[in-house]
Amino acid sequence: MNVIPTQLRAQFALRLSALYGQEVPAYTTLLDVTATINAETLRATGADAERYGSIDRVTAERHGAIRVGNAREMSQVATIFGAMGMYPVGFYDLRDTASSSIPVVSTAFRPIEQDELAINPFRVFTSMLVASDRRFFDEDLGGRLTEFLDRRTLFPHELLELAGKAEADGGLSEDDAATFLDLATSSFALSGDPIDRAWYRELEAVSAVAADIGGVSSTHINHLTPRVLDIDLLHSRMEERGVAMIDTIQGPPRMSGPGLLLRQTSFRALNEERMFADEDGRLESGHLRVRFGEVEARGAAATVLGRSRYDTYLERSENRGSGRETARWASLVPESEADWLAEDLAYFSFRTTGLSPTPTDRTRGLVDLVESGFVAADPIVYEDFLPKSAAGIFRSNLEADGTRISENAATSFDADSMAGVLGRTLHDPYAIYSAIRDASVTKLERHLGLTSPLACPWRT
Repeated sequence: MNVIPTQLRAQFALRLSALYGQEVPAYTTLLDVTATINAETLRATGADAERYGSIDRVTAERHGAIRVGNAREMSQVATIFGAMGMYPVGFYDLRDTASSSIPVVSTAFRPIEQDELAINPFRVFTSMLVASDRRFFDEDLGGRLTEFLDRRTLFPHELLELAGKAEADGGLSEDDAATFLDLATSSFALSGDPIDRAWYRELEAVSAVAADIGGVSSTHINHLTPRVLDIDLLHSRMEERGVAMIDTIQGPPRMSGPGLLLRQTSFRALNEERMFADEDGRLESGHLRVRFGEVEARGAAATVLGRSRYDTYLERSENRGSGRETARWASLVPESEADWLAEDLAYFSFRTTGLSPTPTDRTRGLVDLVESGFVAADPIVYEDFLPKSAAGIFRSNLEADGTRISENAATSFDADSMAGVLGRTLHDPYAIYSAIRDASVTKLERHLGLTSPLACPWRT
């Protein structure tokens, strides 16, 4: 019997979580606090707690983050995640999103079908170093970095072969699946190989992120992220447990409900013992602070208009977390889901409630049918990421900003460039959400027996 991609993804997420818990004990504390808060929220609010996903989904939900060095490694990652039914969605350029030096471009690998997301929405935010960007790396350092990355091997040949077979055949035999999962998990474990101290420090002077990617012989989990239903409460609970958190919660301010998009925070990167090799070959123990534990609260997927409101908020933001900022957000985005629908700020899927509209009711627009109780509007969960939030988390866990010469030439890199690196379709998140919404409206129109399209806010 074949182990299908859905099962491979679920098992890999569990294995990766167990691995990270062994490597970073504070992550286990994060999971404990998250589970407690989710259970408390479910008891206190009942069905409202599951409006943005069942508690089983929320409990299982994780996103991971990894970093690779070049196009070859990025393409290999795409093959490995493709075996698990995870596809590249969205393009994120973090190079200009923070004052610190973060010379990476990113995408996220995740399921794209609603049914697959409901079963296990595991995502991996994957960043690739841009060694050719002269704002960060001069010609000499960029060339040596490129050569270093070209020489290393992150993923064993057997893993890549099994991944290709799983993607082509729609799964693996039980024996091959076990081997695939063993190899995939170990590929993201923290390596014990000695680190060339001089090389690592040279890169670190430019960017701690670059050193974490190109200063070592392997890749590893940078952070792993559970989903919590009350992130503000979690932030304070973790502090009470003696775990130092970053100062802010990234993303929109708190609302009475889940809100739009994504809010996230993390505990601060911890000292991890690593072995360093000096120029004379002498080995010496030292410490690095590059890995942390992130946690997220997910809301509704914003439309292009809703996202533009968020971007406007960021442009005007001065003191994140203050009452003034909360008021500024409220002036741009109402708290009511009904207003989100009427103003076309968020994506919803639609279904009948069981009430039978009259022929006259059937001629009314979608918003009226929802307000009258004939149609239910269910918010579509935001499955993706916010580049400024990601950069904010990265920056909050760096000890220094690094260096950047902004006058130097930037390497052009966009979504088309990323698709070329991956050698496969780079999916547009807005198109995915729109397709889910439109399919539900088409089904609704058929159920209502309509001969002409419903009037919808996004169709005007």
